[in-house]
Amino acid sequence: MHVIKSFLIALSMYSVIPTVHTEWKDEDMKYVFVFFPFVGGIIGGLVFAWNILCRQFEIGEIARTLGIPAIALIISGGIHVDGFMDTSDAFCSYREKEKKLEILKDPHIGAFAVISFVVLGLLYIAGISQIQDRNLMLLVCISFVFSRVLSALAAVFFPSAKAGGTLAYFADHSAKIIVRIALFLEVACCVAAMIFIHPVFGAVVAGCAGLCFLFYYLKCKKELGGITGDTEGFFVVICECSVVIAAAILNVVLRQIS
Repeated sequence: MHVIKSFLIALSMYSVIPTVHTEWKDEDMKYVFVFFPFVGGIIGGLVFAWNILCRQFEIGEIARTLGIPAIALIISGGIHVDGFMDTSDAFCSYREKEKKLEILKDPHIGAFAVISFVVLGLLYIAGISQIQDRNLMLLVCISFVFSRVLSALAAVFFPSAKAGGTLAYFADHSAKIIVRIALFLEVACCVAAMIFIHPVFGAVVAGCAGLCFLFYYLKCKKELGGITGDTEGFFVVICECSVVIAAAILNVVLRQIS
C-alpha cells in the first residue's frame, strides 16, 4: 500500500496528471524518489508519439519543434522551470551563501531568471529543430527519465543546503537503502537503453548527462553548500537541454558523414 501511495504522491508532486487524492503520511514517502522518473517516462512517451505523428501527417517543422518543450512543460506543470529560474537568480546574484538561499525562497522573478530562461529556451528549441534522426530523438525521450533518475540520486546522496523544505522532508522520510538500489538499477537501465539504441551516440548522450550531474554537484556545493528543491529543478532543466544540444550536434555530424 505504501508503494502505491508513493507512486501517487510522485505523480501529484511532479506532474499535473490527475491522481486519487491521498493524505501525505511520513510512511508513504519512502519510495517517492523511485517513482519520480516515471513522470519522465510519460513525457518521453508523449514526445516520441508527437514526433511520429508529425512525420506521419507531415505537420510543419515549427509545430513539431515547439510541441516538444510544450509537452514537457504541460505535463510537469513547469515545476522544474520554476526551480531553474529561482536558482538562476541566486547563482547570478554573486552574493554570499545566506543571501542566495534567501533569493531561492523569494517568490518574485528577477531579471537573471528571465534572461536565463529565454536563452535556455532558445537553445533548446534550436537543438530540437536539428534532431531529425529517429534514434537520436529516442535518446532525447529517454533523457526525460534519465534526468529525473539523476535528480533523485542527488536528493538521497548530496547534502541539503538547508534543513527545512520539501526536498529535505522527502529525503529524510525515504527508505534510503532501497531507494538508492532502485535508482542505481534505473540508471543502469537508462544507460543500457541508450547504448542499445546506438552504442556511440548513446554513450555520448549518457556521458553528457553525467557531466551535468558532476557540474551540478560541484556548483551547488560551492555556491550553496548543498542542494534544495529549486536546484533539483535547475538540474533537470540543464540536463535535458544539454542532451538536446548534444543530440543536435550529433545529428549535424551524421548528416555530414552520410
